[in-house]
Amino acid sequence: MDNHHDHHQHSQAHPAVEIQRQPHRHQHQHRLASAAAFRWSIVLNTGLSGLQLAIGFGFGSLALIGDAVHNLGDVAGLLLGWGAERLSGRPTTERFTYGFGRSTQLASLVNAVLILMASAVVVVEAIQRLAEPVALVSLPVAAAAAVGIAVNLLSARLFGSGHQHDLNRRAAVVHLLTDAAVSAAVLVSAVLVAITHWVWLDAITAIGVGLAVAWSGWTLLRESLAVALDAVPPGIQLSAVDQALRGLPGVVDVHHLHVWGMSTSQNALTAHLKRRLDSDVDDMELLHEAKGRLAKLGIAHSTIQLEPPQD
Repeated sequence: MDNHHDHHQHSQAHPAVEIQRQPHRHQHQHRLASAAAFRWSIVLNTGLSGLQLAIGFGFGSLALIGDAVHNLGDVAGLLLGWGAERLSGRPTTERFTYGFGRSTQLASLVNAVLILMASAVVVVEAIQRLAEPVALVSLPVAAAAAVGIAVNLLSARLFGSGHQHDLNRRAAVVHLLTDAAVSAAVLVSAVLVAITHWVWLDAITAIGVGLAVAWSGWTLLRESLAVALDAVPPGIQLSAVDQALRGLPGVVDVHHLHVWGMSTSQNALTAHLKRRLDSDVDDMELLHEAKGRLAKLGIAHSTIQLEPPQD
């Protein structure tokens, strides 16, 4: 891409300098905690999906089957996310010089597609069920839905608060919380069917479930596509980055400024800084100051080209 190479086309008197924060021990610990969260969420949701499918088919609840299908989609998504996170931790190679961080972005994209597919299946089946209502045994369905709420809330809690800074992990948490809401809807529907004997409520709930799942999938798809197209990552304002660099001592102009995501949790930047001729600021001092300012804005990997005004 141009933003990775255009800084090599300028004066050799001021070579580009790569600034990269060293990984911290807490990052490794966070990765281990995240792996444990993925692992236990997969185990819990696999068991939950099996339980919901058995009860859904056995006692006639399409809404519960839809919840189970979504849970299975989540299991697939969690497996993708876990695998991508493990792959993103691998070292760089001669061919993959940026490493494998973008595997987490691809996992989020595939995950979104899986969610949309699952929601479409549930809605179509629910519409067909409206034409041919099926008798529903409410108590087992309500019990399975209650278990679904507990399992999904627990699974989401395992990821802690750090998921907000990683699209891959946030995708997993969004799915789990959506599933908890879906299970709550199924629970309410089962209770209402038991009270009113309106069996068509199950199909209506299933349609609502499918639409809610589709909305979460569409939101995730938009975010994943933006990241895949090298959009400025969420939480970073390009104007703030530009202002921070322009405020550096002796800097008179900033151009060729690009910010993108190397993974769902790591951001990168390339920029050209033009300085005054009379600037007495040392190159390394200037770059060190730039590193500190960019780190505060959430950018850990920076390649900066220093240029004199005549360039």
